[in-house]
Amino acid sequence: MPIGGSSPAVGSAEAERATGTEIERPVRGLPGKTSRGVRAERLAPFVLVAPAVLIIVALRLWPLLLGVNFSFTGDGERNGTAVGFDNYAELLGDPLFRTALGNVGWLVVLLPVAVAIPGLLATFIYLRVPGHRVFRGVYFFPAVLSPVIVGAIFNLMLGYDGPLNTALAAIGLGPVDWLGDADIAMFTVTGVHIWATFGMALVVFLAGFSTLDTALLDAARMDGASLPRIIWHVIIPSLSRTLQFVFVTTMIGMLTSMFGLLYVMTSGGPEGSTYLPEFYVWIQQGQMNRPALASAASTVLFLIMLVVGILQVSVLRRAGSED
Repeated sequence: MPIGGSSPAVGSAEAERATGTEIERPVRGLPGKTSRGVRAERLAPFVLVAPAVLIIVALRLWPLLLGVNFSFTGDGERNGTAVGFDNYAELLGDPLFRTALGNVGWLVVLLPVAVAIPGLLATFIYLRVPGHRVFRGVYFFPAVLSPVIVGAIFNLMLGYDGPLNTALAAIGLGPVDWLGDADIAMFTVTGVHIWATFGMALVVFLAGFSTLDTALLDAARMDGASLPRIIWHVIIPSLSRTLQFVFVTTMIGMLTSMFGLLYVMTSGGPEGSTYLPEFYVWIQQGQMNRPALASAASTVLFLIMLVVGILQVSVLRRAGSED
């Protein structure tokens, strides 16, 4: 019995204060855990994420905010002067920029095709069609080529007197001006871009297939479901998260990674029909010396990607919840 009726807990607390030390006590409900250890575990995720967050803020968000702020200033004689929304009004009045926005609309329309091609090919590889190991490497090979090399190759293939038109003439279809016709040049460059980049989406789909429950496929086969029904009712719902990721990244790639092809294959022509916002930004920044106007165009491009990405994710989530 402690002297004076004091409890052991009180005595130990007085001893701690007298010696200037603090004894770590286990946390109730967490055997083997002290309060200091629990605090360290709670702070550990923030400490680990902090470097990445700082890099993103310093190299991404801060330059983005500077660019948006710069878009409200003038060029030339009005350099550094606040001009409000004058640059954005000039963009909307520029026929080339309106053409670029129209081409963005066509890219959104063609996006399902750009996603369906690697999705179907990944499905065939997953189902182990004959030669699937060879196809896995062949399909990814274009993704490692430089856009300049791809553009140069297809310039030769799609030339007016190139091998493709020669083959078409041999079967009586006549030559097609693939890169010189304003009505089809943008579709031609987009098709080349899809061919050159779908290998990366294919790899993502194959990674998604590794998480697919094979029991669902076996059950669908036993019920006599056809391949289209298996794809629509089993594979697509099971890969909804993968589809969301591929849709968003493919759209971003189409809006921001076609400059090399456009520069090599068409240089924005004919008659500006293959302009995209990123090509317009380069023209204004590099050739016209209009950095503030280019910043405004970059801001519009960012907003387009943000809105399209949010809409895609929301639509795909709604479709997945209905399934």
